[in-house]
Amino acid sequence: MSVETQKETLGFQTEVKQLLHLMIHSLYSNKEIFLRELISNASDAADKLRFEALAKPELLEGGAELKIRLSFDKDAKTVTLEDNGIGMNREDVIAHLGTIAKSGTADFLKNLSGDQKKDSHLIGQFGVGFYSAFIVADKVDVYSRRAGTPASEGVHWSSQGEGEFEVATIDKAERGTRIVLHLKKGEEEFADGWRLRNIVKKYSDHIALPIELPKEFHGEEKDKPTEPEWETVNRASALWTRPRSDVKDEEYQEFYKHVAHDFENPLAWSHNKVEGKLEYTSLLYVPGRAPFDLYHREAPKGLKLYVQRVFIMDQADEFLPLYLRFIKGVVDSNDLSLNVSREILQKDPVIDSMKSALTKRVLDMLEKLAKDKPEDYQSFWKQFGQVLKEGPAEDFANKEKIAGLLRFASTSDASGEQSVSLADYLGRVKEGQDKIYFLTGESYAQVKNSPHLEVFRKKGIEVLLLTDRIDEWLMSYLTEFDGKQFVDVARGDLDLGKLDSEEDKKAQEEIAKAKEGLIERLKGALGDEVAEVRVSHRLTDSPAILAIGEQDLGLQMRQILEASGQKVPEAKPIFEFNPQHPLIEKLDAEADEDRFADLSHILFDQAALAAGDSLKDPAAYVQRLNKLLVELSA
Repeated sequence: MSVETQKETLGFQTEVKQLLHLMIHSLYSNKEIFLRELISNASDAADKLRFEALAKPELLEGGAELKIRLSFDKDAKTVTLEDNGIGMNREDVIAHLGTIAKSGTADFLKNLSGDQKKDSHLIGQFGVGFYSAFIVADKVDVYSRRAGTPASEGVHWSSQGEGEFEVATIDKAERGTRIVLHLKKGEEEFADGWRLRNIVKKYSDHIALPIELPKEFHGEEKDKPTEPEWETVNRASALWTRPRSDVKDEEYQEFYKHVAHDFENPLAWSHNKVEGKLEYTSLLYVPGRAPFDLYHREAPKGLKLYVQRVFIMDQADEFLPLYLRFIKGVVDSNDLSLNVSREILQKDPVIDSMKSALTKRVLDMLEKLAKDKPEDYQSFWKQFGQVLKEGPAEDFANKEKIAGLLRFASTSDASGEQSVSLADYLGRVKEGQDKIYFLTGESYAQVKNSPHLEVFRKKGIEVLLLTDRIDEWLMSYLTEFDGKQFVDVARGDLDLGKLDSEEDKKAQEEIAKAKEGLIERLKGALGDEVAEVRVSHRLTDSPAILAIGEQDLGLQMRQILEASGQKVPEAKPIFEFNPQHPLIEKLDAEADEDRFADLSHILFDQAALAAGDSLKDPAAYVQRLNKLLVELSA
């Protein structure tokens, strides 16, 4: 044992303490995953060394053969995992093993419910890595030295997984990291060669470097070799380089968990080798659950990039557009240079070709999922639908393809689920209908009861109901699908085209002409509050509604811009009234102009509330309403 110097005791970051406690209890039912997580980290360390050694071959210190060794001691009740990868110096050890440097960690911890089953999913998607060692160990020792530093700058980290850890400087001849797990009482099953072999085969067969265990010895004790003989127990070849027919579903699933640091199986994957003008292999996955930091713009995203099977970088985000940032996987190119950097990636025309092809491959994979496994696609939509809605604005070339993947709530489905595709909608259109009708709003309850839908209900015309914050913005980019235009039923002068008979149109014109006097009186009463007053063709039951001008921002967009502190251009609504409603008939017959003005303002404010808007002067509305109630009760 080497002499320890510069020994100090440090406290874990608060988040680490919380995570350790929750993880040990929540993941206990699947405790063997600790080995998968530690092997995955060791594999990453080897990848990083291989990459850094491209520019600095001396980092290999004469030992270019990278491997992971796994051993155990039944008597001491320990399991040891050793790699000869990049290793860590003192600062690395404190940073990586004492803190969690992830954006949104506090939000993540707030989402934990105390329900172990639910929390285990969350903790899994957070990626517990090294800390999973404490599921089976009551003490963990880490010995490490960063490649390229002197033997005297080794470091020893030790903790019992509670409030603090110790760090000391030691001599360590070999680069890389050795982790010693002191097993808890009752966890001795892991100090067993057969058990460890099985776990490696189950979870880590796909790891692309050898995982070695001491060879099992079955002879006489006197014939036992003094030094252990090591044997490789995994396949030790990069999974994506193997033919698809040679890879089992379980192997694809375990590889996903390795690249995505996830605990759950993916919903779908696509493994593809491209040959010809461009040569690359891709293995892309659709996760089953959104990461907690999906909407953190600075959160890491992108694919693992390899060049000729040499790991180059994590989170290479140049290969897919931002609206597909949830996709995980690997891309391995033969056409990029081994010393490629992020700056070069951004300028390389090869990347544009690969990005275009990979984007199409992901969209094809999602189309296949929607067609073959609609329930799984619905699950995907709940997790990632809002992100996919960013697509039509970002990716003009694939706008129609993305539109086909979108799902909406609709008046034809009382559940309120976003489960209706545009193809479903077009399959149900009325004869003569050449438009796709939609309505945006703050909530499903608000839009499904909107007065704007009255004429559509009467005529049995389906309307898409859009309630996500992004929807109005989305529809400003999504103007048509399959040759049919989208029409916002709350915007402009509603024209139902062939769905209105000639008799209907003639009757509407006659009513509008007959009500010209009332229109002028309402314009005088409402003044600057409205852009226009007109007879409504939308209403069958309600007295009045507010329509949005053809070029004006809708309520959703106004609220988003206001919330972000941007100046919103002033826009006045169009006041439409139902001439056959008893309240409008009473209003038309009202001779007292003051009373007429009060009633007009009450109808205007009620129409604003029905549209989900807030009143500019709620006190005035209450006063007018109270005045009316007093008159009625007198």
